[in-house]
Amino acid sequence: MDAALDGAVRVFCERGYHATSIGDLTAAMRLATGSVYKAFRDKHAVFLAAFERYVAVRGEQTRSAAARGANGREQLRNVLLSYLEHSQGSEGRRGCIVVGSAVELSAVDPVIRTRVTAQLRSNETFIAGLIREGQADGSIPGHIDADDTARLMICLTQGLRVAGKARLPLDGERLVGVAMKLLA
Repeated sequence: MDAALDGAVRVFCERGYHATSIGDLTAAMRLATGSVYKAFRDKHAVFLAAFERYVAVRGEQTRSAAARGANGREQLRNVLLSYLEHSQGSEGRRGCIVVGSAVELSAVDPVIRTRVTAQLRSNETFIAGLIREGQADGSIPGHIDADDTARLMICLTQGLRVAGKARLPLDGERLVGVAMKLLA
């Protein structure tokens, strides 16, 4: 099932919800049309399952990147570098299902809006936690407002995903260096 959902994630990230047909999904998921409908009912249900799969996989990648840091500052830097990595090349051009959903569906689909909002808040809470860890271990100054800075970091990370989709060049080290100045 994970492999099938990974195929659906790829198509939804590349094309968006409305431009993706059931035929696109069956090809990407390597399932017959009847099997897709039997497992998921409709395209919206496939999308919700693909969204959850994407969030789980990216969440693990982000936590893994953070875990490689020795302190809160390094953990946050690693998270930003991970976002940059996933915003470049073929993955960057493919796009992010959370950003795509926020732009394409949030205004018209309350179920998706709730999921997008919850995911962005979860990411923001994670980043605020890293900032607080850095404050506790001395790697981030105590005067930094963790919540406001985390919100700004979410704007930055999601903007990186938009820039990647638009194929803008991203000088990762330089951009992360500028972002880390917010923690001075």
